[in-house]
Parts: sequence; C-alpha cells; structure tokens
Amino acid sequence: MPLIKKISIPLAILVLAIVVAGWLFKSGRLSREAGWFKKVGSAQQEQVVKPVYTCPMHPFIIKDKPGACPICGMELVKKLSEAQTAAQTPEQKQQAAMLGHVSLSPTQRVMANVATVEARQESLNREINAVGKVQFDQSRQAKVTAWIAGRIDRLHVNAVGQYVGKNHPVADIYSPELLASQQEYLLAVRSRDQLKNSPIPAISGNGDGLVASARQRLMLYGVKESQITDLERAGRPNIRLPIYTTLSGVVIEKLVQQGQYVNTGDVLFNIADLSSVWIEIEVYENEFPNVKIGQRVEIQSESFPGKPFIGRVSFIYPFLDPKTRTVKARVDMPNPGLKLKPDMFVKATIKAQLGAAIVVPVTAVMDTGKSQTVWVESSSGMFEPREVQLGQRTDDKVQVMSGLKAGDKVAISGGYLIDSEAQLKGGGGGHENMPGMNMDEKKPAAPALQPAKKDSLKMDDMKM
Repeated sequence: MPLIKKISIPLAILVLAIVVAGWLFKSGRLSREAGWFKKVGSAQQEQVVKPVYTCPMHPFIIKDKPGACPICGMELVKKLSEAQTAAQTPEQKQQAAMLGHVSLSPTQRVMANVATVEARQESLNREINAVGKVQFDQSRQAKVTAWIAGRIDRLHVNAVGQYVGKNHPVADIYSPELLASQQEYLLAVRSRDQLKNSPIPAISGNGDGLVASARQRLMLYGVKESQITDLERAGRPNIRLPIYTTLSGVVIEKLVQQGQYVNTGDVLFNIADLSSVWIEIEVYENEFPNVKIGQRVEIQSESFPGKPFIGRVSFIYPFLDPKTRTVKARVDMPNPGLKLKPDMFVKATIKAQLGAAIVVPVTAVMDTGKSQTVWVESSSGMFEPREVQLGQRTDDKVQVMSGLKAGDKVAISGGYLIDSEAQLKGGGGGHENMPGMNMDEKKPAAPALQPAKKDSLKMDDMKM
C-alpha cells in the first residue's frame, strides 16, 4: 500500500501538468508568450546593430538618427562599429575607401584655385647660414723665448703689430754663461789646431771631440750655425748675441722691455702669421649633419660688402655648446692683404647637397602635427589623400621619403579646400587626426561654441 501511494502522487502531478499545457496551447497564450520572447530578442539585436551618427568636424557629437550638427550645421554621417566594418564585403570596403576621394569639375577647380605639379626625382641643395668669428691660425703661431738667462740689451721690436721676419733679430741678449761658452769654443778650436799635427791618433782626434762638444753647447743656447762660423772666423766672443724668431709674422704680444733680465724659457714675444686665418662658424644642431669636411664656404664681412671670401671646412668640433645649441666648424681662409682681422664677426653660407629623392613643393604637404598628407590626382579631376614621410626641407621644396613616386600629380594649392570637401562628404580628410579632433581620443578638446543653426545644443548629444 505505501508503494502505490509513492507512485500515484507523481503520476497525478504529471497528468495535471499535461492537462494545463494542453489548455494553454488551445487558448493561444503559449504562442503569444513565445512571440513576446522572440520580440525581446530581436529588439536587443536591433539595439546592438543600431547605427549612430556623428559630425565629421565635431566627432564628440553623437546621435541615433540623421540630422544636422547642432554646432556647425553640417550633415551628420553614419559611424560604423568595428564588427560592421569587418563584416563589409570587398565592394562595400572599396566604396568606403572611395569616401576619402574628392571629384572636382573644371569649374570647381578654377573656383578653388587648385593647381597640381608632378613629383620629381631630383637632388636638393640646402643653404646653411651661420655666423662666425675670425681667429688666429693656431698652426701659424709661435713664441719667442729666451734660451738662456741674461739681460735684454736691445730690442729690435718695440710695439705690438710690427711685422718681423724669420731671419731678422728681434732682440740682443747679454749672458755671462753664453760668453763663457763662446770662450770655451774658441779654446777648443785652438787646441784642435795644435793637436791635429800630433803623430798619435788618439791625441789628434781628441781635439775634434772638444770642438764638437763646445759647438753643441752653443747650439743648445740658441746660437745659429752662421753665428758659430762668424765666431770662429773672428776669434773673439760676442758680448751680445741676437735672438731670432722661428716664424715670420706680426707681433701680437710683447712681454719684455729693454734692459730687463730674463730667465731661461721666459716668453719675449708672441708672433702670428696672418696670411691665413681660421674662421669658426656656429651651425645649429639640426643643420650640422649636412656640413662636411672640404665643403666650400662663402664668407661675407660688413667691412667689405659685396666682396665674398672663399674657404673650405677643415674641421668640425666633436662637441656641442649646451647654451647656444650649436656645433662649431673651422674654415681655413686665405687672407691676402690681411683684410680679415682676428675677432672680426662674419657671415657664412654653405650650400650642402642633400642627395636625390622624390621632391614636391612645401605647399603640397598638409601637416597635422601627427602625420603629413598630400592630395594626389589619381585620375582627371579625382583627388585622393595620401600619407607621406618627409625628409630634408629647403625654403620651397621638401623631400618625400615614402608615400609618393615620380610622376604622381599632387595639389600645390587649394589642398585645404579639397580636404574640406572630403570632410563634407563624410569620408575624412588630411586633418581628421588633428589634435582635439581625434575620434579615438577619450576627451577631445572641444572647440569654441557657436550658435546652433538648426537644433539647439544639448549636452546629451555629446559623447565625452
């Protein structure tokens, strides 16, 4: 009996459920409930794929239906999601790509003043302008020093700026030590003459050794060969011996007075040969890579207007001045007539060859700050934007390293009007990624508000 109860209760519940289901099916309520679920699912699906509309000029304006921008009045364009973009067919993708193209009639080209030119493969010459300063040629400077301690009895050079020759004395010095060395040499010469007739080779050769030793000592004191010859011919020592300079040039510093006592190694004069000078020019750090050793440099001085001096770059300093952000380059400059004076300021011009590359006018490039774009005429009246990478730039031309090929026609005027036309079409343009207008930025910079043309500006239209 308990077993029958356990079986009959679940069976009764099952029969009751079948009866209720049959009654609901006959009354049509179950089908309506299923339809409601179906409608809810389709509504959610429609909500997922529901398109949104935005303004090409103000991407932060988002609406769920077509219309006009409340700021500029421009017609809103449809914005596709990533899933919809990926699901497009090749034909649809091609049509989407054509949105960036702009077609202009001949009348529109004339009104927009659109002019084109072919991109060409050519070599650019960049003119580098710099300022410089005339300096002494350090390889043409010398110091006149005292080779022995003594008294300056006479000065042949009395003023700075005086020209001295290599074979002309600049001063006469009296030195007891030098006088004693001369007497020692004369004694060695007499001993040699007396001992040279000795039949003993060791004695006759000893005289020559004494003379050579005494001669060497005089030469170490700065006495020339010609002076030693005159000493030997005269047979008596010179009380005063002249001091010569080793370089012909101009006295730029005089450090001794007549009658002054000097020690060995004291500097008497500084001499500089000004027949050739150095010009140190300062080149900015963005231009010095184009400066090479051996380049021709044209120098202009305000002292000689209209008369350029021509030199060559001989050295580029291996460091940069942190204050002026410049690199110094040395120019070797011939100085006939000594026209260029040390410490004179001059202007330098270097024409650097930048090499061959695709070249277009500067006006053809639209620089957005993040990228550079040019408008290329792909067919008659049809323009397409093309991103390029730029190289060196001159005053009116710029190198294009990638993005163009020789023969492409690019717009050199009216490019911004073409770009505006592309924006009106909703296909984007060269300035769609300008700072503050990037649609991918979370907080783009909002432009200044203007009165709405059609709809009033509402905060709920904006997607910040």
